[in-house]
Amino acid sequence: MKQILFIILIISSATQMQGQIPVLLDTDANNELDDQHAIAYMLFNSDVFNVIGITVNATFNGGDIDQHMAEAQRVVELCGYADQVKIIPGASDTYAKTAPLVKTPNFDGHQAVDFIIQAAHELEQGKLIVVPIGSMTNVALALEKDPSIASLIRVVWLGSNWPEAGEYNLVNDTTAVNPVIDNRELEFEICTVRYGEPSGTAAVDVSVAEVRQRMQGLGPVQKKPVIGRHGGKFKTFGDYSIELFENIGDEVRSLFDVCALAIIKDPRWAKPVKVPAPKLIGDGWEARPNNSHHIIFWEHFNKDAILQDFYLSMENPVIPED
Repeated sequence: MKQILFIILIISSATQMQGQIPVLLDTDANNELDDQHAIAYMLFNSDVFNVIGITVNATFNGGDIDQHMAEAQRVVELCGYADQVKIIPGASDTYAKTAPLVKTPNFDGHQAVDFIIQAAHELEQGKLIVVPIGSMTNVALALEKDPSIASLIRVVWLGSNWPEAGEYNLVNDTTAVNPVIDNRELEFEICTVRYGEPSGTAAVDVSVAEVRQRMQGLGPVQKKPVIGRHGGKFKTFGDYSIELFENIGDEVRSLFDVCALAIIKDPRWAKPVKVPAPKLIGDGWEARPNNSHHIIFWEHFNKDAILQDFYLSMENPVIPED
């Protein structure tokens, strides 16, 4: 285990020495509230992350693809990156239904799929890190359309309760999981969720009261107000963050998606477990101990370190020069 972590740390450090970490975020932005905070965290750390773009997929909650696109756009505008970051629509349907059509023009999600493929091939040095924080549909479709990108990308997915069954991102498209897991050319990692347990990203939670106290007015002030998804006008992401938390209906909520980016920034903030790649059957896992192909699951996230860095990023955002 220590050897695995040491290798990951070396890779991460080397990447940062060479320049920014190239990241493409794939999000169901209008689902709840963690996606929005992940987008802001990524943008406000643009001295660390080279943000290649944001692709969007639709999941059960949050409406159709246009609504997920609109929410991603709101956050990007509030962070001051409206003219800096591309937002590309992706799939609304499942991998199983769409995969047979990827060689045809204008299939469901083709814009995001083609963008992922193009970005992977255009990166001049190192691997593109693709970070799906919704379903894995867009990523699986990109690998289906162009298998050659498998060796060009590293995928860090926020999903699953492994080794237990279920989890929102997983059940939104179970058909997309095994094609990614079984790709032997792909460097694939999963940030576990584990609702109600202390070992997954669900444990990295904050209260509405804390957000009211910490987030007010944070982020660059925009000249033109942005209308939030629940109404109201906002000039900073911090104020929009408070509104999102106040409307979610819970007094405490997890920042699941932030964790996937946080451990890319600093792998010391969680523990990697390298295992023979399991198989998804239904929404549950079947271990394959004799499988020579391995993937990494991340667990035991350092809540204090991640939240400290999150708030520091909100208080000292990196913003584009005029």
